[in-house]
Amino acid sequence: MPTTKQQVAAALASLEDMSTQHDLDNLPRFGITAPKAFGVSVANIRKLAKSLGRDHDLAAALWETGWYEARMLASFVDDPALVTPSQMDRWCRDFDNWGICDTLCFHLFDRTPHAWAKVEKWSGARAEFVKRAAFALLASLALHDKKAPDQPFLASLALIQQAADDDRNFVKKGVNWALRSVGRRNPTLRAASIELSQRLVESPEPAARWVGRDALKELTRPAKASGLV
Repeated sequence: MPTTKQQVAAALASLEDMSTQHDLDNLPRFGITAPKAFGVSVANIRKLAKSLGRDHDLAAALWETGWYEARMLASFVDDPALVTPSQMDRWCRDFDNWGICDTLCFHLFDRTPHAWAKVEKWSGARAEFVKRAAFALLASLALHDKKAPDQPFLASLALIQQAADDDRNFVKKGVNWALRSVGRRNPTLRAASIELSQRLVESPEPAARWVGRDALKELTRPAKASGLV
């Protein structure tokens, strides 16, 4: 049985073998800044993750390498049941681009029992990608947690309203994503999200107006076209 250190070395070697200049060039093209990157497509990262299976210790070791693709791989390899609140905070502080932020929230953090607490905690953060993580995580919960009641999502609209005037690009887009995702869950949440969007449109803050206008475009489309049935 290979050690964790050996598994990490093998994973990094596999990532390097799968790397292409095209995929490396795509990172800045998509607004992703990664100091250490091989250039590997997400499809190939997921393929490698499938061959590795769930392994919490391996995920932690992959994260510590600092490689962009290794950290992406960690999001698919880690076991949500073993992820701790302190780990989430540590990894979130390491977020330096929207790709790693959104992937961790969408494929790992939203499956942990700590997700809702982190939405509230991170929503008030100053760091750009920590704050974005709050709303990327909220959007992910809205999309994936089919059994959750309406109440936590209704309560989350206050967090969206508070953050909507943040004009940093990756924050306002995360806030907008969360608002649209909450509104797409069902008619009750759609009505509440439309009401908030309309209030944001009247805001004196340009960022809030943009968040509200963009959300309204989707949430006021006919139900079939917007996926609200």
